[in-house]
Amino acid sequence: MKQTVHFGAGNIGRGFIGALFSESGYHVTFVDIAEQIINQLNEEKSYKVKLATDQEETTTITNVSGLNNMTQEAEVIEKIKEATYLTTAIGPNILPRIAPLIARGLAERVKTTDEKIYVIACENQISATDILKQHILDNLDEDTKGKLDGRVYFFNSAVDRIVPIQENQGSLDVLVEPYFEWVVETKESIPPIEGMKIVEELAPFIERKLFTVNTGHAVIAYLGYLGGKSTIDKTLADETIAAQVQETLKETGDYLVKRYNLDKEEHLKYIEKIIERFKNAYLNDGVTRVGRAPMRKLGPEDRLVRPATEAQKAGLSYENLAKAIAAALLFDYQEDEEAVKLQAMIKENGVASVLKEVSGLEEDSEITQEVIRQYEMLKK
Repeated sequence: MKQTVHFGAGNIGRGFIGALFSESGYHVTFVDIAEQIINQLNEEKSYKVKLATDQEETTTITNVSGLNNMTQEAEVIEKIKEATYLTTAIGPNILPRIAPLIARGLAERVKTTDEKIYVIACENQISATDILKQHILDNLDEDTKGKLDGRVYFFNSAVDRIVPIQENQGSLDVLVEPYFEWVVETKESIPPIEGMKIVEELAPFIERKLFTVNTGHAVIAYLGYLGGKSTIDKTLADETIAAQVQETLKETGDYLVKRYNLDKEEHLKYIEKIIERFKNAYLNDGVTRVGRAPMRKLGPEDRLVRPATEAQKAGLSYENLAKAIAAALLFDYQEDEEAVKLQAMIKENGVASVLKEVSGLEEDSEITQEVIRQYEMLKK
């Protein structure tokens, strides 16, 4: 049977990428440090993916197993030597930590076979595979790097599927929304995977997704949190917040339409489709889950700041994006480590200083000044 190695046995790994490989006839080896999940995968050898609909359609995923990358490095290396694909859904911040082990696996692989392997980081991050590739290369000697050409291929991708916090603790089963998109950038002819879409240029897809789905999700979460809402769908039931989300996504949309020459009417329909997805009450998706890690979400290349800076460069409006950034700065959820750290930084140094350190915005920039204005208004 064809083999794939997937780093990240969490809900997205099992409910999205791993499931697609299994349905495409691959044996999926999940690699993770979550010992309980790894043990369950090896004992049960299957799990169910349930769609968040009133029918609750269910698919049984088989041909799965697990390895612990902390205690089974040799076994992971052996699996990498056998695999056709190596994918990740582990969080962009974790990529540097898993790169040394992947590098060892690839180094051993190229000693024994000329068979091709395709490496794809399926993360909510622009150019995530390029980032992973660099970390891998940093852990290889020059001779081994030369042997990768024609054998190891690195493809960037864009992924989109809402996977909420699961309520079935102790179970491998995963609840996911029906909609998904997995776009991979390559001009190579590669083995087909169910649900994978191949494109020659990824940028329009990944920015459209990041600055519509991720931006929209974050705006709803932060405004919902400030409004005392518990879930994403309940937040959107508030007409004032729903209208604010629409206006914010029109700003990101104006940038995307101008940057990639998109059809404006088609993009507005895409925005409407995304907002309808967020209204799915069956997901029961908490605002604190979606809003978690605000410092990462406020990064200069991420879903809130990047579209604001690009809109400014293009001479477009960014007032609503500034309000979204301000709302993120007010996310003081005590159970989120980044939120706590962010609030401490604001208290000590002020908003302008934090925006410079976290978001790369100059303290006297027009965007910073607008964010501060919106921050003070929201705070009242």
